[in-house]
Amino acid sequence: MLDKNWKSEDKSYKSPARKLIRFFEESRDQWKAKCLNAKYQIKLLSNKIRYLEKRKSDLTKKVKELERELEELQKKKR
Repeated sequence: MLDKNWKSEDKSYKSPARKLIRFFEESRDQWKAKCLNAKYQIKLLSNKIRYLEKRKSDLTKKVKELERELEELQKKKR
């Protein structure tokens, strides 16, 4: 943390250091929260994509199996 007697020869900020520190900490915390939320959303969507791809492949297999079964039944019927 900065000293209470902190003075800079080349002051670029006009606000007192205590206000700047609080502002920068809040800004950092908001950025971190935003980043964590984005990571969480990415994880959820990745899981959803993985689930949907697995379901699609399972359904495709089931359709092929049913088509083969239908074909066999039609051959028997003839």
